[in-house]
Amino acid sequence: MIYDINSNILKTVTMYTDGACSGNPGPGGWATILIYGDHVKELSGYVPHATNNRMEMFSIVQGLKNLKVACKLNIYCDSAYVVNAFNNGWIDNWQRNNWKTADKSEVKNMDLWQDLLNRLKLHEFNFVKVKGHANDFYNNRCDELAVNACKSQQLSLC
Repeated sequence: MIYDINSNILKTVTMYTDGACSGNPGPGGWATILIYGDHVKELSGYVPHATNNRMEMFSIVQGLKNLKVACKLNIYCDSAYVVNAFNNGWIDNWQRNNWKTADKSEVKNMDLWQDLLNRLKLHEFNFVKVKGHANDFYNNRCDELAVNACKSQQLSLC
């Protein structure tokens, strides 16, 4: 068990994340929902030029930035790219291979992968794959927030 200096026991936080992109690449939106006990915090934002995969990863980074102490995290994400990177050991292989894939090409989004890894070092974490656009309330809410962040910013630019 991991201990937090302030409370002695690591707090369990549930994080739902999603990213959206208008075109791929194109303007992007991201959303994260953090749940701790009865507390729910929704975060979302806009990035002018992104890809869907970058927004999926960026949403997790933004959620991690908002945690004030080390936590036990259950991260729910509908991105197979992100979940498989951790659950299938891809990220470990990429690091061992100097950020190269199995076919020796450079790993895309290396800057975000590295940022994500550095932020996750503080936490105990578990990635859970959820089916996008299905019957998961928080996943659907993240999708709505990410899409709305992207759309509202695009409208303000017109």
